[in-house]
Amino acid sequence: MSTLTRPRRLPLVAWLLAAGAIAVLLLTTVLAAPASAHGSVVDPASRNYGCWQRWGNDFQNPAMATQDPMCWQAWQYDTTAMWNWNGLYREGVAGNHQAAIPDGQLCSAGHTGDGRYNSLDAVGAWKTTSVANSFRVRLWDQASHGADYIRVYVTKQGFDALSKPLAWSDLEQVGQIGNTPASQWTPESQGVSIQIPANAPGRTGRHIVYTIWQASHSDQSYYLCSDVDFGGGSTTPPTTPPPTTPPPAPAGCAASYKSTGQWPGGFQGEVEVTAGSSAIQGWTVTWTLAGGQQISSAWNATVTTSGSTVTARNASYNGALAAGAKATFGLTGSGSNSTPTLSCTATA
Repeated sequence: MSTLTRPRRLPLVAWLLAAGAIAVLLLTTVLAAPASAHGSVVDPASRNYGCWQRWGNDFQNPAMATQDPMCWQAWQYDTTAMWNWNGLYREGVAGNHQAAIPDGQLCSAGHTGDGRYNSLDAVGAWKTTSVANSFRVRLWDQASHGADYIRVYVTKQGFDALSKPLAWSDLEQVGQIGNTPASQWTPESQGVSIQIPANAPGRTGRHIVYTIWQASHSDQSYYLCSDVDFGGGSTTPPTTPPPTTPPPAPAGCAASYKSTGQWPGGFQGEVEVTAGSSAIQGWTVTWTLAGGQQISSAWNATVTTSGSTVTARNASYNGALAAGAKATFGLTGSGSNSTPTLSCTATA
């Protein structure tokens, strides 16, 4: 591991990228799907896929707090859980799903991903999709893993999704398909998809659809909560946030990268860190180096590398940021220039 710091900013390289190209790079960084693509239920949308789909272009808009309060608390808890909507899985479960996932943690896959997805277990009026008692679950597989099996469950009639954490005993299986290689799925522009028929007679009102996708890739099990309304009705949550489980304390940040120079065999870049809706005391930005890249120097942050993973932590003077405030740090490196996918973690 190497630690790289530099006390002052380097002069900009003479050939900066054109302003239009920089804007494209910034937009690509913010909106790009995660590098290690997997998949999720997209109809009826899983909780974090729906939040990303509705608010990915505007996730710092305070109107979300009243228009979509459950998504608001999820974005505030960890933005990477929304950007990585296709990574909600566990490995090595070996089919023992109930042993691996405790009651109350079904929507976060048992606090998988170092707790990144914990906010998805919050109880409250998640936005719903209207469905009939006979419906289909559409699962999108970006990496074309295929499935050993996919099982669809629905909460039993009488379950109160507005006040009760989801438990295994609340679920009834209503659909399933067996081993289905990706070659039998429907081709999409970015991956493949498949529809699983489901039948949940006697259901009315708000319910949770719970999908277990056992991917044909190592031993990856995906656990996906979708909120539905059987028989139609309003899908708009109340204007006052209704969760009975207190949402996590809001703290978050986002990071974007822009290239500020490149030359044969090297490059220079700048990372902008933006605090979320509340003040933060520090920030950490991580990303993965492209093949052949190495970091040569950095300033306004302490940057370390371990293999291909880069970790940048705030300096002593730019970690504390007010809500919406920004900090920047710069770096130079060797290798070909590229736009990395950044992950930002804040310290409250």
